[in-house]
Amino acid sequence: MKLIIGLGNPGAKYARNRHNIGFMALDQIAADHGFTGWKSRFQGQISEGRLGSERVSLLKPMTFMNLSGQAVGEAMRYLKLTPADVIVFHDELDLAPGKLRLKQGGGHAGHNGLRSIHQHIGPEYARVRLGIGHPGHKDAVAGYVLHDFPKADDDWLDDLMRGVSDGAPFLAQGDGARFQNAVAQRTAPARNKGPDHANRPVNAAPLDPAASASAPRQNGPAPAPQDARTALQKLADRFR
Repeated sequence: MKLIIGLGNPGAKYARNRHNIGFMALDQIAADHGFTGWKSRFQGQISEGRLGSERVSLLKPMTFMNLSGQAVGEAMRYLKLTPADVIVFHDELDLAPGKLRLKQGGGHAGHNGLRSIHQHIGPEYARVRLGIGHPGHKDAVAGYVLHDFPKADDDWLDDLMRGVSDGAPFLAQGDGARFQNAVAQRTAPARNKGPDHANRPVNAAPLDPAASASAPRQNGPAPAPQDARTALQKLADRFR
């Protein structure tokens, strides 16, 4: 069983904050994979279901970001899990908007939600770092993360959330490479389709390099069609 945590702050006023991208990721996964409705438990909101063959509990702590570890620790102990069974989605200032990185263990890098989790369960859990970019100066960070994503960010944010949901079964099964590849298929599709893709009609048949190489090249006008008449027919036509 896996316990997947999304970090954020409770309440409608925070719902679209950059700091709440962890909540957004869990909402997308729950909706796309047929999880149960959210219910109050473990000082948070929990939803249950399966990702592939893996039983999974999704948890959004309702303790506010700085006390996230209280909910995580309580859920982990009740479910009899270890830190190796825990995955945390959180906002990451040091990644460009729309970028994602998967990390196992390590420090909290000053993130208050991770700091709290460290205090309650230690550092040996997995993190999915969701890039939101940096405002440019450390004094602007608090205001930046507690402001909503602007409308201009909707496209990349939607692609990232859908990619996370697409790859969630691989993440739950411990296949980080396939998880990250699924995200890349959404966030950088042109990179995976090759240079000829954009110029081809939507319904075009797949390109066959071997067939193209063996086909004769034509320079100038196309050759005239061959005369299929027999010699006797040609002779008779001359005297008509």
